[in-house]
Amino acid sequence: METVLYAVCAVAGWAALGYMVRLQRRHPSRARRAICFGLGAFAAGITVAIPPVATAIDQVSGLPNLAKVLAHAGALTISANAEIMLLHFALPPATATARSRKWIWVTACAFLVMLGLFAYTLTYDHPVLLTVEYATDPVVTAYLLIFLLLGFFAYCLDITRLCWSFARICGRPWLRRGLRITAVGAAVALLYSTNKIGYLVAYWAGYQPAGERQIAAVLVTIGALLITIGLTMPAWGPTLRLSRRWEDYHSYRRLEPLWRDLVTAFPALELDPTLRRRLAAVRDTDYALTRRVAEIRDGRLALRPYLEMRVAATAAQIAEQAGLAAEERQATVEAAVLACALRRHGAGLVATVPQPADQLHRPDGGYAGEVAWLTLVTDVYAGSPVVAQTLAATREPAAPATIPHPTVGDVRR
Repeated sequence: METVLYAVCAVAGWAALGYMVRLQRRHPSRARRAICFGLGAFAAGITVAIPPVATAIDQVSGLPNLAKVLAHAGALTISANAEIMLLHFALPPATATARSRKWIWVTACAFLVMLGLFAYTLTYDHPVLLTVEYATDPVVTAYLLIFLLLGFFAYCLDITRLCWSFARICGRPWLRRGLRITAVGAAVALLYSTNKIGYLVAYWAGYQPAGERQIAAVLVTIGALLITIGLTMPAWGPTLRLSRRWEDYHSYRRLEPLWRDLVTAFPALELDPTLRRRLAAVRDTDYALTRRVAEIRDGRLALRPYLEMRVAATAAQIAEQAGLAAEERQATVEAAVLACALRRHGAGLVATVPQPADQLHRPDGGYAGEVAWLTLVTDVYAGSPVVAQTLAATREPAAPATIPHPTVGDVRR
């Protein structure tokens, strides 16, 4: 059973690596590069962990446990790359780089200690295996605990936390789904580590329970496949045509709160009123979404005389105090500036210190990136308490009764 399960994981790993490498060559990015390194390490590590392959490597090299050490190196590498990728998604570049360096140093030092313990076992008169069956040997226990506590508990806990946190505020649907699947895979990896540690304790207590390898193989397979699917889903998910149409319509609906307030303030923006009918939007979703995105951008341009610099500074301060992640903080500032500008427009007051035109955020990813960014801004505009606090803190004048009040910070929207 172990051979079959590990072979399935290896095939999936190499296939995913090939797909991502081709995509990286066509559209290079730091995130894809990290995924490629991680998938390569995983595919190589799980391949050498296949029992017949592991036995052959140990016999050819004359070093017992060499294949297991290589497999553990692959597991640490994919964990580190997934962590680094998520840190750069969720944190400002400087903070993400600093934390990434810390993880790299900790991982490198831990692996050097593991190599030292592995080398020490080579001096034994009677060879031991780096498995729980030999856990009563202190060196084997130390090796396994370092690997399990760092490679699974520390990394997987943080990966699960980061994935869930970033998925809540991510504007790209397929990235959001991939993050959640990756989080579930990391949680399964935690179960693998818990299973191993439970068997370690049992062997130290004098028991010799059976079934550890079979349980570990099942958990590794489930966790590895989920993480592989989750990491690659943002790349292949949008290519599914039916799903893409649904996502476009979903984005069209999510953009409505900000769009509605903008076209209420500037009725001339709306060039095709028939798209207010859901059936018309469903018939030509691509056109409906394109019009809505264009009208939101045109509305922002129309609001330029009312975009106030001090509002942006106040919103940034409140968002930082709230501990928002980098992208959510940027979207919150944009939403707060737009909300206050709509109030100023309704009251007929231009900004005292207008926001420079070059501060318009231009997201990466072309049109898809633009849709994801405006969707995130709209979600924040409609439901963020930070936006409501900014409106109160900047003491924006209330709009006249004839001008609809922008609905912001309302979680019911």
